[in-house]
Amino acid sequence: MCPDEALCQRWVSSIREQLNAIASRPKRLLVYINPYGGKRQGKHIYEQKVAPLFAQGHLHTLTEYANYARDHLKTEAELKTFDGVVCVGGDGMFSEIIHGLIWRTQIDGGVDPNCPEESLLPCSLRIGIIPAGSTDCICFATVGTNDPVTSALHIIVGDSQPMDVCSVHHNNTFLRYSVSLLGYGFYGDVLTDSERKRWMGPARYDLSGTVSYLPARGIVGTPRDAARCRSGCVVCQHNGQLLSEKAERYKVDEASDNESDGEWRTIRGKFLAINAASMSCACPLPQGLSHFAHLADGTTDLILVRKCSRFNFLRHLLRHTSKDDQSDSDLELDLQEHGKRQIFSQICRDHPACSCAPAYSSWNCDGEILTHTAIDVRVHCQLIKLFARGIEEPTVFEDLTNPCAI
Repeated sequence: MCPDEALCQRWVSSIREQLNAIASRPKRLLVYINPYGGKRQGKHIYEQKVAPLFAQGHLHTLTEYANYARDHLKTEAELKTFDGVVCVGGDGMFSEIIHGLIWRTQIDGGVDPNCPEESLLPCSLRIGIIPAGSTDCICFATVGTNDPVTSALHIIVGDSQPMDVCSVHHNNTFLRYSVSLLGYGFYGDVLTDSERKRWMGPARYDLSGTVSYLPARGIVGTPRDAARCRSGCVVCQHNGQLLSEKAERYKVDEASDNESDGEWRTIRGKFLAINAASMSCACPLPQGLSHFAHLADGTTDLILVRKCSRFNFLRHLLRHTSKDDQSDSDLELDLQEHGKRQIFSQICRDHPACSCAPAYSSWNCDGEILTHTAIDVRVHCQLIKLFARGIEEPTVFEDLTNPCAI
């Protein structure tokens, strides 16, 4: 190939990329603003920092009550007239958006959200997050900073970052969707009892439980390989493609069993905490519950904390603020999704240290309380897409010499 031809091909490729980028930019957005979340700065942040950057034609509305955005997306919003949905608020506001958008997508597509065996349809509209909450964990884990202007620019240029979503059911009844943390025991009761500070004694969590799960098979990346999820993550790309190919094979072979290519495992014992992390759960200060969890690889990290002394439990909590390995080598982590579910069966707490404690603990589902103890959790690979591109630079807490950090 002569130099002129090579130059022309590079120009054509560059023009094609620019045209694709222009086509992916949203022209009309549906924006929900939470005026009450965090420090009640949502409306001010949007009007002063974000609205001037957005082009004309975007429809925005102040949420009037809790779950207003969820209910509006479920029933009233004309989704076909928009290119994306944006939430101005914290993690709770984002949770409202995904609940409304995912539910609406399933209903419109004829999928029953109450059936845990259903393969959910991916949402066509991307979701933008303008951070205006207290911690903004979701935004930090997908962008690397909680800056409203940075998030607005990702929306304007039309970036796209896929993300896994867990569906949580109890007795064939849908409970919630989760994108970050499901925690039973310590983390559940921290949320439930935070006002009375009853969680201060870790010894009160004595959970006699049974956990059944399906280990990941045939994927790349583990929670112990120190490969953090970054922009253009090869682990997410590879696993997403692999799970998509498996899904197509299941459609072709109608006689295949969704759970035939793996064996379920069951662990029985006494635990202080049972956690499932679908992302690092990091915010600007701590490293997060699972350092090396990926955003879109079709798996979630199962973290079981067995009964131990108060001192060792405190050491476990302190490790979340460091770069140390979070898990012990004998724990089975990283659960695979396609056609499979993680069932956490009945878990009871015997002889609680606090006499006023209830007979059971509670699940913490992305900051919301689930009162059911026996739940069915299934990971849906890359079910939603955000106006983001993943973390591009290592944070100040990371080892800059790590070749896996982009």
